[in-house]
Amino acid sequence: MNTVGYFEIQSSDPSREIKFYSTIFGWKFIEEKNLPLEYYRIEGAGINGGLLKRPVKIPPAECGTNAYCCSVEVADFDKTAASIMQYGGKVALPKFAIPGKCWQGYFLDADNNVLGVFQVDENAK
Repeated sequence: MNTVGYFEIQSSDPSREIKFYSTIFGWKFIEEKNLPLEYYRIEGAGINGGLLKRPVKIPPAECGTNAYCCSVEVADFDKTAASIMQYGGKVALPKFAIPGKCWQGYFLDADNNVLGVFQVDENAK
């Protein structure tokens, strides 16, 4: 537990990135329809992953790293979220269900780095 268990790629043009990663690495993308955002599960990357429609603007050039977002699997989402907030973090995207799989949410650390947190729960809905 508390290991990186998921990564995500944000994209302002998902079809472009799907073509790119499918062609380069042979990854398969499966659209998930029951989520509050445009989202594609990635298969074949060696670690679970996903691609989502970018929810905010692309950072300007030369402003630092624009990279994949990793999600950490935790035993208790709410307890972890409270700790993140206690130590200077902020909510970037509130907790939501990935039906039948887990609870997911996104946070900013004190330096505004995005991190995902998820708790496996087959009853999430």
